[in-house]
Amino acid sequence: MNYNKSKLTAYCGLYCGDCIRFKCKASDLSDSLLDEIKKNHFLEYAEVKKNHTKEFEQFKILPTLLKAISKIKCEIPCRAGGDGCGGSCPIIACVKTKNIDGCWDCDDFEKCSHLEFLIPFHGNSIKKNLRLIQKYGITDWVEFREKCYPWL
Repeated sequence: MNYNKSKLTAYCGLYCGDCIRFKCKASDLSDSLLDEIKKNHFLEYAEVKKNHTKEFEQFKILPTLLKAISKIKCEIPCRAGGDGCGGSCPIIACVKTKNIDGCWDCDDFEKCSHLEFLIPFHGNSIKKNLRLIQKYGITDWVEFREKCYPWL
């Protein structure tokens, strides 16, 4: 489904359009690869081949790895009714309790403890984005955003 910029803006100020869980096809490809492995009995083949080629021994972890990749997919951004970043999010609960559109509407976001769990991974990008949303609005802030991952 296509979402507009405002729905792709998470309550916390991250942009879902940048998120690996939202845009990456790895989850779908993992499902497809797992189906193909099962359909062609690849693990049984690898079990036989491991006696001839040691690399095949490593393939027994493949289903577990593919299932883990598959589970990280996010199909619905939090502002469109999704669960946020894969679990219970204190930010979603807070925003809904305060009946506001997002953290940018809260006077306390600069010192909010609910945002602290995001800092180790996203650094100051969260608060910078929230300030940009305040300045440019929910539909126009995106082009000025801080990226949510350090490698972007």
